[in-house]
Amino acid sequence: MLAKRVASAFILIPIIVLLVYLGSWPLFIALALAGLVACYEFLDLLKRMGANPTVPVSLLFLLLFLADGFWPTWNILHWTVWPAMALLLTVQVFNRNRPGSVHGWTGALAGALYIGLSLSFFLRMRALDRGDLRVLIILGGTWISDSGAYFVGRAYGKRRLAPKISPNKTWEGVWGGIATGVPSVWLASWLLLGLDHWQGIVLGVVLVAAATVGDLAESVIKRQVGVKDSSDLIPGHGGMLDRIDSLLFVAPALYYCMVLFYYL
Repeated sequence: MLAKRVASAFILIPIIVLLVYLGSWPLFIALALAGLVACYEFLDLLKRMGANPTVPVSLLFLLLFLADGFWPTWNILHWTVWPAMALLLTVQVFNRNRPGSVHGWTGALAGALYIGLSLSFFLRMRALDRGDLRVLIILGGTWISDSGAYFVGRAYGKRRLAPKISPNKTWEGVWGGIATGVPSVWLASWLLLGLDHWQGIVLGVVLVAAATVGDLAESVIKRQVGVKDSSDLIPGHGGMLDRIDSLLFVAPALYYCMVLFYYL
């Protein structure tokens, strides 16, 4: 398992760094592909629970919510949230009260927002001054924090963090994530962005907290279905949603922090 994780990371990290550096359309297309796969996995999990989501419509609105980060002046989100809600519910009307219709409606809308809107914050972050460095700090900090939590948790984990949600996660793992994630984000923010020390520390703490909650949030969904991974797409890592679950919380949280720092 560890060898597969390392091999997958060895292949994916250089590609991701290149996409962040290029920005613009390459980054948008990469995020769109990742978002579509993750949302499909999410909707498939809902189907296993007996829901009846309208997959094509949900994926369409995911792309529109993501595009709001690419063209923020177009106010795409403002013009699409209500149509998404209405259209997805209208589809269920034509399904004639099929079992799982309500769960399918809410789940299809939630999936588009949960994944599409969250990923759009990478595009918003990339558009900021030195946006490529900001995005890389988010990605690198999350990966380092996750790795620290994983290895410390495996070696020393005893006290369960949330046994009914994710039995393998421990408080020792959380502290491992803090010990690795906070210093790395602080140092990178200071050296690469010139942020004050306190700002780097705040970013590190927020990142670790958001990554932990984001991971547990997806685990809630998987536990409801009774599966370990959202799919077996990536060897040693599970599905796409398993790979980006932390980032779906981290990207918005750190974007808000960095924008707030501008006004402080």
